[in-house]
Amino acid sequence: MKDLLVLGIETSCDETSAAVVKNGRTILSNVISSQIDVHQKFGGVVPEIASRKHVELIIPVIDQAVHDAGIEKKDLDAIGVTYGPGLVGALLVGLSAAKAMAYALNKPLIGVHHIEGHIAANYLQSKALKPPFVCLVASGGHSHIVYAEDYHKFEIMGQTRDDAAGEAFDKVARALGMGYPGGPLIDKAAQAADGRLIDFPRVRFGNESLDFSFSGLKTAVLNYLNKAEQKGEAWDAQNVAASFQQAVVDVLVENTLRAAQRKQVKIVALAGGVAANSSLRKQMKGCAEAIGLEVCCPEPVLCTDNAAMIACAAYYEYKKNNISDLSLNAVPGLRLGER
Repeated sequence: MKDLLVLGIETSCDETSAAVVKNGRTILSNVISSQIDVHQKFGGVVPEIASRKHVELIIPVIDQAVHDAGIEKKDLDAIGVTYGPGLVGALLVGLSAAKAMAYALNKPLIGVHHIEGHIAANYLQSKALKPPFVCLVASGGHSHIVYAEDYHKFEIMGQTRDDAAGEAFDKVARALGMGYPGGPLIDKAAQAADGRLIDFPRVRFGNESLDFSFSGLKTAVLNYLNKAEQKGEAWDAQNVAASFQQAVVDVLVENTLRAAQRKQVKIVALAGGVAANSSLRKQMKGCAEAIGLEVCCPEPVLCTDNAAMIACAAYYEYKKNNISDLSLNAVPGLRLGER
C-alpha cells in the first residue's frame, strides 16, 4: 500500500510550524519557529505582531519541512491546516498558504480544528493508541476534558468557565515577576518548593460538573501577595509558585479521572502546552495507575503548538473523505465538534 504523506500547517497563535507526517503516525519533519523572544517584552502575545511574523516565516518554514522530510511538494497527498480556534490574523496566514499550495499542487485541502490537533498528538507519541479514551486538553487558551469516542467524534465533558489553565500560569508568573511564558517558569520554580505550604482554593462545582475555574485561584494568589506586602511580610516566590501549581494540578487530575471513570475507559491522555508540566504528568500518572488506568502523554515538543499534530489529525479526516473547499475561512471562535 502506498504511503500517505500529509503536510500540516499551524499558525493559530505565535508558533509558525509546518510538518510532514506519513500514514498519520510517523513524523518525517516538524519545523517550529517560535516567537517567544519577540513577545516576551510585552508579557504576552501581541496579535498584530504575531500575524506579521507568520507572514515572514510561513514560506521558509514550509520549505524547510518539505526538505527535512526528504520529499518534494508534488509527493504530498494532502494539505492540512488549522482554521480555528485561534487569533484570526494568525490563522489567516497559515490558511492562505495552505489554500495556495492545495490549488497549485491540485491536492486536497483539509481544515483541522486546533484542539483536535492537540488530541491527535497522542497518536504520534503512542503508536498503538486508538479511541475511545478521555483526554485533558490544557493550554494557554483552552482547558477541556474531552471524550474521544472515535477519531472524528468528540464530546466535551468539562471545560473552564473563565481563565484557561495556561492563562492562569502566565498571569501568576507575571505577578511573581518571573516573566513570560509562565508555565515553564513556574514549573521550574516549583520543583524546589513545597506545593502544600500555602492552601490556595480548589474550585469544584456541584451537580456532577467536571468544569474548571481558575480565575478565583489567580485572584487568591494576587491577594496573598498584596496582603503580605501591606503587612511588610516577605513571601517566597518558589513556595507561592509551587502552591499555585499544586492547586491547578489537583483539580485537573481529579476531574479528568472522574471523567474517565464515568466513561469507563482504560486510557487517559494529556494534550496542550500545560501537559508538558512535570507535576501534572507525574501526578496524573500516579493517580491513574492507582485506579488501573493507563496514561498517554506526548513529549513536550508535541504538547506545544506544532504542525505534526495538525498533519496527524488531517490524515484521519482525509481517510474519512472530509475534504475542505478552497473557500474555507478562519474561524477564531470555532468550538470542538463544529465544522
